[in-house]
Order: sequence, then C-alpha cells, then structure tokens
Amino acid sequence: MPYDTPVPGYKNNIVNTLRLWSAKAENHFHLKFFNDGDYVQAVMDRNLSENITRVLYPNDNMFLGKELRLKQQYFLVAATLQDIIRRFKSSIYGNREAVRVNFDTFPDKVAIQLNDTHPSIGIPELIRLFVDVEGLTWDQAWDICIKTYAYTNHTLLPEALERWPVSLMQNLLPRHLEIIYEINQKFMNTISDRFPGDFDRMRRMSIVEEADQFGEKRINMAHLCIVASHAINGVAALHSELLKSSTFRDFYEFFPDRFQNKTNGITPRRWLLLSNPSLADLIVEKIGESWITNLDELQKLKEYANDAGFLDSIRRVKSENKQQVAQYLSDEYNVNINPASLFDVHVKRIHEYKRQLLNILHVIALYNRIKENPNIDMVKRTVLYGGKAAPGYHMAKQIIRLITAVAEQVNNDAIVGDRLKVIFLENYRVSMAEKIIPAADLSEQISTAGTEASGTGNMKFMLNGALTIGTLDGANVEMAEEMGDDNIFIFGMNVEEVEALTKRGYSSQEFINKSPMLKQIVDQIEGGMFTPEDPAQLRDLSNMLRHHDRFMVCADFDAFIEAQDKVADTFRDQEKWSRMALYNIASTGKFSTDRTIAEYAREIWGIDQFESSLPAPYENEKSE
Repeated sequence: MPYDTPVPGYKNNIVNTLRLWSAKAENHFHLKFFNDGDYVQAVMDRNLSENITRVLYPNDNMFLGKELRLKQQYFLVAATLQDIIRRFKSSIYGNREAVRVNFDTFPDKVAIQLNDTHPSIGIPELIRLFVDVEGLTWDQAWDICIKTYAYTNHTLLPEALERWPVSLMQNLLPRHLEIIYEINQKFMNTISDRFPGDFDRMRRMSIVEEADQFGEKRINMAHLCIVASHAINGVAALHSELLKSSTFRDFYEFFPDRFQNKTNGITPRRWLLLSNPSLADLIVEKIGESWITNLDELQKLKEYANDAGFLDSIRRVKSENKQQVAQYLSDEYNVNINPASLFDVHVKRIHEYKRQLLNILHVIALYNRIKENPNIDMVKRTVLYGGKAAPGYHMAKQIIRLITAVAEQVNNDAIVGDRLKVIFLENYRVSMAEKIIPAADLSEQISTAGTEASGTGNMKFMLNGALTIGTLDGANVEMAEEMGDDNIFIFGMNVEEVEALTKRGYSSQEFINKSPMLKQIVDQIEGGMFTPEDPAQLRDLSNMLRHHDRFMVCADFDAFIEAQDKVADTFRDQEKWSRMALYNIASTGKFSTDRTIAEYAREIWGIDQFESSLPAPYENEKSE
C-alpha cells in the first residue's frame, strides 16, 4: 500500500510527492479457511506478511545480514520499480491503458539514484522485470539498467558494506541470484579481455566473493552497484578521492569516467530560517532575503566583520538561544547550567570512529585540573552529548555509560561548581537538534581522519555560528577551505599520517606512556573511579584504549587537549570569537542542498536546471 507524503517547495507553489510503502495482507478472506477450521492460522498469516514493514533496523554504519532486512529491501524496491514502470507505460496521466511499449526512452524519463547499497537489489529486479515480464533481450535490459542507475557511496567503513550470504539469497530470491551471477560472469569476461590472466584482479573485483572460513560465499552489493551504474559518487571531496585511491581503486582504474564527487549539503530553510529565527531576522536586516534560496548570498555578511554593533547583535542572538536551552535543560534534566559558559556540543550517532570517547577524555582532563588546583582560573564549559547507539553495539553503550558516570560525578562536585557541567541528552533527534544547534558555541567533529564520509551536522553548526573543533576529515576539509584556517580549530593526524602510523604499527600503549595526563585518565577509568559501585564496569573501555584502539584516540589525545586549550583562550576574547562566528556563517554557501541537488541533476541525472514556480491558486482564478 502506497503512502504519499507531500513535499512542498519553498514559496514556489510546487509540491512534490514522496511515495513510501507499507506491507498489507490481502483483504479477501477465504471462507474455505473458516470451514476447514484454519481460521486462526489464516488471521495469524496476515500478521506474518505485514511484519515486513513493521520495524526499521536502527543500525548505522554496521551491516547485520538479517533475513528480514533483505525482505524489506526487496519489498520496497519491487513496489517502487513496478510503480515506475507503470507510470512510464501510461504516458497520459491517470490513464491505466498502457500507451508506451518501447523502453528505449526509459532512461530519458527515469533516473534512479541508489542511496548507498540498501536498494541495490533493485538492479537485478529491474532486469527481471524487463526480461521476464516485458520481454526485452538481456542486452537491451542491461543497457537501459546502466543508463538509469547511479550509485552514491556513504561510508568507508568495511563493516558497513553489505555482503549478503549466497545461501540466504538462494532461499529468498533465487531468480535475482541467477541474474547477479549472469551480470558477474559477463563482467569477469570483460576484465579478462582487458587484463588477460590477472586472476587476482578478477577475484578482487568479483561481485561474488569466494567462500569465507565458514564456507559461505557472499554477494558484494557495492561491486554490483558500481558495475551496473553509469555514475558513482562519494559525498565529500576527501571521501570521493579515498574511494578512487583505496576502497574502489580497481574499479576506478576500470571505469575512470564513472567516478564523481557530490559534497553533501543541508537545507537553510530548516536549519536557519525555521530553527534560528532571531539569527535569520538579523541576517535579513543586513542583506535582505535572497540568501534563503541562494545561500552564497551570505558572503555579503563578511563586509560587517569589523562592525562592532553587528558582532554584538550576533552575540546577543547566541546568548538568547543559550538561555532558552539552559532553561530547557534545567526543566528536563534538573541541572543548572551557566548560560554564559562555553556550550561545547557533540551530537551524532554513537560510534567508535566518531570518537565521543576522545571528547569525554578531555572532560575528565578538565575535571582533574580543577581537582588538582581548585582555584584555577578557567573558561566555564557546558559539555552536551547526544546520539543513539545501535541496540547490540556494546562498546557504544560503554561510551554512553562513561559519559553519564562522569556527568554524575562532575555535576555533583561542590569544588567544581558551575565551571564544568556534563549532560547526556536523552532521545536525541531532529526536533531536539533544532533547539540545541542554534545555542552551540563549539561543534565537535573529531572523527579519525579517513573515516567520516562527509557529515552534515558539521554544516548545521557552521550555519548557526558555532565554531568547529575538528580533524581534517569528511566535509570539515572543505569547510576549512571556505572559511579560512583561522576560523576553525583543526587538530590531529590527517589521512596520510593515519596511514603512515598504521603502516609503522600503531601501539596505543606507547602514546599512553608518553602522556602523563592520558595515563592518569586511563588508570582512573580502569580503577573504577567513575563507577565506584561496580569498579570493573568500564574495564572493556580501558582495555580497548590500551590494546585495540582502532580509531587512534590515544594518538590524537595530546593534540586534542592543545586545541581545546586554544578554544578556551579564544573564547575569552568575545569580539574575536564573534568575528570567527560571522566568518563561519558567511562561508556556508557551498553547503546548501540547493547546490548539491543542482549538481546531481546536471551531472548525473541529465536534467537541465531551471527555476520554475507555479501561480498560487488565487492567481489562477478566472472571472467567469
């Protein structure tokens, strides 16, 4: 059953439709069941079929390989493709009689963007529909398939790549497996033609992976997407380069023309106009309203970088937003925070590569400083965390436990007072982000270089006048280019340095031994200082830091502390901080979805860009 959600454009009287699907059992009820006494079973079977769309797997950047997940992917893709073909054939709107029977123009009318590999089962499904149902030849179907599909990769983490067991696919979708084998065979033949005898290359590039230690062959869905698409893109310049140089290196050599970059964006309507009306009003006062649909216009704000009155207004807006959040946190969490403190915000999915752990280690370092010197003069901070962990992700839950344990201790320590507060925001979600982001002073974007594909939270904070502390990862690189290195706090190893350290052989214990501050903190966690009721509760965390610190938290620790000290020093100079904030806001033009989508349209979907709007209903009324 289709569910249509209207998506209105901004002030152009155009409303697009997002069609989603729900699994519903067929309604006709067989009297035969009732008579045979299978009435109860018949009712229960309805539930089974409707289970398909009952729950969303909440895992982010992690592949589980569950049968229900593959059923969901196939169900949604099959419904969509049949709908697309139905619409293509009925060229007259609302006419159910098929008009088009020739599919040659299909790619001119239809573009399908694979948003990661999750809908990739749509590739063999489209070929099945063309060959088995519509009677096209394989060559015709394959040609249309490549021209229609394009693939966006969203992650570099190997554990996130979808690799479905052949046995599962054989059980569930035998015809699709047959089609995938055929695609792979033809692809292997082309590799063999171009690189005769290079069996190692064929093994690396095969869609069908050789059997693992459990004797299980797998289908590599990313390889399927690359082979069956006319365009492949990453979502930030660095990410797209890494796809070409490492993740999909063989495929880039084979299909150099297919690879592109499309840096992600955010919508200024939601993330500034709607969520931060006071800042939006201030901007409109200075430069008018055209930035709302052309974000590059914000560059004009740079003219006011030395306008003390304007900088003061930016400070005032931020201060008001912070007071509102302080009130909200007081009501919700019963923690009184100083609205004048530095709001240091780390909100995103909880994952080891995003390094919420590195951030809480800094908080513990600040706490230790206060305890060692209770009279220390330091910039007051409120550190806010938010984000969800996947249900079975043990280490992510350990990180949350450490954050809440540190918060408990810090927030109730009279010696600390209001100099440091830590809050873990419960049930972080978009509606909460709309409250928190406009109030942030500092945005934490501290993933290990080479792990975050792009990030978009980084752009939301930038647009709202928060300064970023970050690594040279994802879109942070392009943000720094746009605003200038003086307006962002970059720290830590870059991709090359991470690779060099990995090659050399990374030992986190070496870094722990070299840093007295880090050693003290790891010892404290290990000794149960923050979990006195169960001293061993966080032992897995300290053990991970000492022996398998995959995301190099220890290697970047000292650089992070140094950068955070620079942040605090800068925050003391409010005029300088506000000027940096202004440069952040004024440099976000590139990171609008309007730019991103225009690039997809022009460079992948082959749509000529034009701005269109329809008359409002009242403008259409004709006098009879």
